[in-house]
Amino acid sequence: MSFTNNTDAAGKSNQRGNLVHMVSFKFKESVTKEDIKKVETAFAGLQKKIPQILSYETGTNNSPEGLDKGFTHGFVLTFHSGQDRDDYLIHPHHKDFGKLVGPLLEDVFVVDFWNGQ
Repeated sequence: MSFTNNTDAAGKSNQRGNLVHMVSFKFKESVTKEDIKKVETAFAGLQKKIPQILSYETGTNNSPEGLDKGFTHGFVLTFHSGQDRDDYLIHPHHKDFGKLVGPLLEDVFVVDFWNGQ
C-alpha cells in the first residue's frame, strides 16, 4: 500500500482526477424500511438538483468481512473539484437532505479522496 501527498505547498490539490465523496450511514434501530427508502430516494434526487454532482452510486453493505460496525448503506458521489464538493456541502438541497436524514441516523462516516492519479 502506498500513500501520496496530493497537495502543493499551499495545501491546494494538484489532482487531475475527480474528487470522490463516500458517505456511509448507520441507521437507528427504530428506523423503518420505509424511512430508509425515503432517504435513498431523496439522496438519489440530489444529483438532479445540484449540478456539481457528476455521478451518484449507492448500495447496501454485503461485505463478508464483518467490519461494517453497523454501517449498512453506502453512497458515492463524484465531483470535478474540491470547490464543487464544497458548493454541494452548503447547497440548500443538501442542507434539506441533512434535516431529513439526521434524526434517523445513529452515525455517519464520510471519506473524500482524489481518484485518477
